[in-house]
Amino acid sequence: MILLTKLDDSEILVNENLIETAYETPDTIVLMNNGHTHIVKESLVEIMQKTAEFRRNTRRRVTTNED
Repeated sequence: MILLTKLDDSEILVNENLIETAYETPDTIVLMNNGHTHIVKESLVEIMQKTAEFRRNTRRRVTTNED
């Protein structure tokens, strides 16, 4: 899960696997598979970076646990 910041500065955890679409208008809008929409402060690039980092860390934990 990745941590995102809503426009009112509240933070939400989002399951990155359930993100269907994200776009900037200029606000960043994240549309989830369940139809919920979140407007967040992070840019598309930041969301991609957070997702990539989460997946790297998850793979690292799995690899470490297999040893």
